Amino acid sequence: MQQAEAIALIQKGITSDLPQHWADLGCGSGTFTIALASLLPPKSRITAIDKNNQRLPALSDGIKIDFIKANFVDEPIVVSPLDTILMANSFHFVASKTKLINQLEHTFKGNPRFLIVEYDATKANPWVPYPISYQKLNHEFSLLGYRVDKLAEMPSRFGGVIYSALAFK
Repeated sequence: MQQAEAIALIQKGITSDLPQHWADLGCGSGTFTIALASLLPPKSRITAIDKNNQRLPALSDGIKIDFIKANFVDEPIVVSPLDTILMANSFHFVASKTKLINQLEHTFKGNPRFLIVEYDATKANPWVPYPISYQKLNHEFSLLGYRVDKLAEMPSRFGGVIYSALAFK
């Protein structure tokens, strides 16, 4: 994915001009971490988390980026209070999505906010073991008392559509 595409998918999820602290769960090589850094207000911070070591810049566009090596699915995430959690192409690795959402709710400063980027798919494959279509995402978060707004969508280079959505209480 190109940086401009990542920005287009998540930019509507940035809803404040105040400094913020975000976590990027399953950050991979940092495509969405850097896209997020380009959109956040000055003095914001991102904690990027991935099970594999990643080489991310400590600063990007004046935004501080910390990296933690951890498997967010199996290990407790210890971060200072967050404004929002970004999960870009990582939620499809979570078998028990409800359990993870409930475990992460304590990490927020105020009301929980999840910015999700996923393939709008229902059929599993080796690269997307637990797909979450937008309809299913909306349903699962709604059962937990969240409102879900679709922010953007675009064709995926792997076929079908990739979407972004903001789930919040």
